[in-house]
Amino acid sequence: MTGKEIIKRVSALAEPICAANGLSLWDVTFEKTGRSYMLTVFVDRESGVNIDDCEHVSRAVDPLLDGDEFASLPPYTFSVSSAGLQRRLTRPEHFEWAVGKSVDIAFYKARGGQNGMTAVFRGRQDDAYLFSTAENEDIKIPAAEIADVRLHFDF
Repeated sequence: MTGKEIIKRVSALAEPICAANGLSLWDVTFEKTGRSYMLTVFVDRESGVNIDDCEHVSRAVDPLLDGDEFASLPPYTFSVSSAGLQRRLTRPEHFEWAVGKSVDIAFYKARGGQNGMTAVFRGRQDDAYLFSTAENEDIKIPAAEIADVRLHFDF
């Protein structure tokens, strides 16, 4: 099973469990960390997520991962987490949700001497993202140049 297939299958298992617990499934990742992998289910709720929410989802999803379809996976650690204040935007629905919100953008290669920037997300156009800078400059950045987009949060 490829990483994308794992994410798709775990998402399908976790989504109804999240819904039954009053949560939404924000994302699922399967990432290499050192010698093993980390399988993480990220959950969200408008009123916030607490440790009990994560525990309920974890206890319901974990036994499903013991099935034969997951037996060939490399060693991994499973966790359930809140999407967090600085959540990663990866799916089209994440970007729809983020319109008008401030985001942190990381570039694959420096643009104008910068490896990243903070701007307000305005939407998508073709294969590019639209942003407004603090100086009220509208910019269009090709999706291929963007390594990561996360919700911005001032601490």
